[in-house]
Amino acid sequence: MTSAEAVVDDDWEYQRVQLPPGVSRVTASVQLAIQAEFTGWELSNVRLYSDGTRKVWLRRRRRTRDLLATQGVVA
Repeated sequence: MTSAEAVVDDDWEYQRVQLPPGVSRVTASVQLAIQAEFTGWELSNVRLYSDGTRKVWLRRRRRTRDLLATQGVVA
């Protein structure tokens, strides 16, 4: 599983994960479930391309501490 980019907006963090063509649906599901279990991400979007590559967007709510830091408030 390779991580390509991360995006942050007001309330959510997004992370794009690219799965190579040889990864089965079951294996992809298990990998994403493990990622969700231990790092707090949830599935936002999945795209399956004709070559078998999957591009997955995961998201999670930003923590209050992170929100306060971006607003200049020290917690």
